[in-house]
Amino acid sequence: MRWYRPPHSEDSPIGPVLLWLHGGGFFRGSLDQPEAHAVAESLAQNGVTVVTADYRLCPPPGMPWAPARKGRARGRYPLPLDDVMTAYHELRSRSSRGVLLGGASAGACLAAAATLRASDEGAHAAGTVLAYGFFHAVHPRRTDSRARSRGLRRLSHATWALDLANRNYAGPGHMLADRLAFPGGHRIDGFSRTLVVNAEHDNMRVSGDQFADELGAIGVNLQHHVLAGTRHAFLNSPDTQPFRDAIALIAAWSFGTTTRPV
Repeated sequence: MRWYRPPHSEDSPIGPVLLWLHGGGFFRGSLDQPEAHAVAESLAQNGVTVVTADYRLCPPPGMPWAPARKGRARGRYPLPLDDVMTAYHELRSRSSRGVLLGGASAGACLAAAATLRASDEGAHAAGTVLAYGFFHAVHPRRTDSRARSRGLRRLSHATWALDLANRNYAGPGHMLADRLAFPGGHRIDGFSRTLVVNAEHDNMRVSGDQFADELGAIGVNLQHHVLAGTRHAFLNSPDTQPFRDAIALIAAWSFGTTTRPV
């Protein structure tokens, strides 16, 4: 766990603490990648107290023999979620203003699952931030070409490859349908206010948009944005306008500021 505090905040955060989770398909990624470090650093500069948390990664698809990462054993669901919940409860014990859960891509899926598990445990999150996440065991298909990934990601993020990564994370077949592995399409009551920020040209946007619709259908206080012209993982590019736009949205939302949907 790494803490990122706003300048001059001392030890007392102004608002809720945001627990932020990186992406990487559940099998790669770290606290050093821009999607974790640069996001947390930028949000802290905008007044948000952020904690990034590492979690166990599963083996790469088709490589169950892959070695441990930095001496830490790999593990499939529910072990990564267990790690997130350990960090979440630690933060709840230290924050008097509540804890927000958030993440990008696979980290968004974990944040959504942690939100539900926290609700089940009676330890409700103060809110949830979901950046270009996917939430369904089988990725929904869409014929709209504008929502499809472009360039090399047309292959690496093909829906069949994304489904393979999901099965790799879930492990035994029955786990794929577990509500806390992939919350999409399941009972999801227990969410407090939620911010969804999706990339426009992204095969995962179909799941992100659909999950936002599912949240809206049960009356969740929801902001749903699709950033024009963006592609998956734009939070790994800190020197771009989409990165700055997303940081502004998350910071404003964290403090309860109303923003106009894009």
